[in-house]
Amino acid sequence: MYKIMNIRRKKYIVVKNVLSSEMCDLAFNYLINKKTSRQVLLDTKNMNPFSKDLGLSTDGQADCYSVYGDLLMDTLLSKIKPIMEKNTGLVLNESYSYARIYQKGNELRRHKDRFSCEISSTLFLGGDEWPIFVDPNPKNGYYDIEKDKYMSPGAKGKKIDLKKGDMLIYLGQELEHWRDVFFEDTCCQVFFHYNDLTTEGAEENQYDRRLCLGLPDYMRDVKLDK
Repeated sequence: MYKIMNIRRKKYIVVKNVLSSEMCDLAFNYLINKKTSRQVLLDTKNMNPFSKDLGLSTDGQADCYSVYGDLLMDTLLSKIKPIMEKNTGLVLNESYSYARIYQKGNELRRHKDRFSCEISSTLFLGGDEWPIFVDPNPKNGYYDIEKDKYMSPGAKGKKIDLKKGDMLIYLGQELEHWRDVFFEDTCCQVFFHYNDLTTEGAEENQYDRRLCLGLPDYMRDVKLDK
């Protein structure tokens, strides 16, 4: 009960050494190779630039390479679920993973997340360290209907520094989070998203409404023919 109350009250927890240095290096190099492969296919005109199968060059929140539901990252999503459950006191459903390779000049805009990111974490895989900021006070963020995004009146928030293999667990729907402008070369991290099984709609939302882990987002709500 203490841990449940703690994550609900404080809204974030830092967990050290979730993945070994060797596992982080494997995941980091894997994502770098995936990004490079995508770029080569684009440069040689052997891939549709809008294809998501090897990730995307940019997304709506950060102007950097990103990949939704990668098979290795989704496998890690399941691997660390017991660690997530131990540190939150919750029984969780896997939703999806989302990895990014940030480059110099990138930033992650202040935002809150959708239902599939109810219980989330971000894990630093390698490259240059780059702090993430969170604002535990929900009154400091508000939703702008016209701009269709969360805004903030300038609250400073809490700076979280992560070493390779460290993970920040946070309430993605409630906690405004962001990263300031990145001045180093490369930072690779992965988000792991879950739902609390006691939350209404969580069971139906398993795997972010995909048929299984490792599928891209355009496979959401796809049904098997019977």
